[in-house]
Amino acid sequence: MVEKIMKGTNGFIYLLIGLVLLFGGPIVALSTLTKGVAVILSGLSVITGLIFLFGLIAVNPNQSRVLTFLGKYVGTVRENGFQWVNPFYKKRKISLRARNFDSERVKVNDKRGNPILISVILVWRVRETYKAAFEVDDYESFVRVQTDAAVRKLAGMYSYDNFDDDLEEVTLRSDVGGVNDALEQEVSERLEIAGLEVIEARIGYLAYAPEIASAMLKRQQAEAIVSARFKIVEGAVGMVDTALEMLSEKNIIELDDERKAAMVSNLMVVLCSDKEATPVLNTGTLNT
Repeated sequence: MVEKIMKGTNGFIYLLIGLVLLFGGPIVALSTLTKGVAVILSGLSVITGLIFLFGLIAVNPNQSRVLTFLGKYVGTVRENGFQWVNPFYKKRKISLRARNFDSERVKVNDKRGNPILISVILVWRVRETYKAAFEVDDYESFVRVQTDAAVRKLAGMYSYDNFDDDLEEVTLRSDVGGVNDALEQEVSERLEIAGLEVIEARIGYLAYAPEIASAMLKRQQAEAIVSARFKIVEGAVGMVDTALEMLSEKNIIELDDERKAAMVSNLMVVLCSDKEATPVLNTGTLNT
């Protein structure tokens, strides 16, 4: 079954009728009829007036009323304003406004089995009131449980980070947009049964679990050092090659293989060293 839109009637008319029956009926009856009949008619007028007043509802913007009668779904009032419906309908208020849900940080294992801490920020709202009211017991609790399940499944599908530069892999840290899209799709599929719409879903917090955070930090630092060293060596080789080529082209000095090897060694030490090199100048032999 799907949601059925229902419209109420003008509430101010029935408010007036209810007030007239509640107050005007007894006054007229007591003033014009005999005491016994007047009391009976007054009682009936008051009861009827109260019944009319029980049918009044006020629907605010982005609010709705789900109506049932003797356990049967009648319809949903979405139209804003002061309205009147059957007083014997049971009325349940369901908000259609967008809501935020910031999940708790949960510890899960990523694709590589590393324990990580992850949380999600979800923006959602009720799209279909019938499913939200009758397909699940508590749709707000349903959102929390299903979001937690979706986060756990998502974390197991991706690695936290990629430690192999040659391997193009989508990870939780590197491809935030793609991961958020996958998370949104996963949560949307789970909440569809409750008639809920996911407006946005994204990872709010992501980090290694405390027991491995220190080790992973050292690993990242080591990789950064290796990567930097590789770039330094690559640049130094290019500079040495250029220097030898320019010396050869301009005939500044002729170097045999042994001197080239010594020069290359010295240049590589100077260019790749962590500290500034201290050159030793050869000024020739001093005659005494």
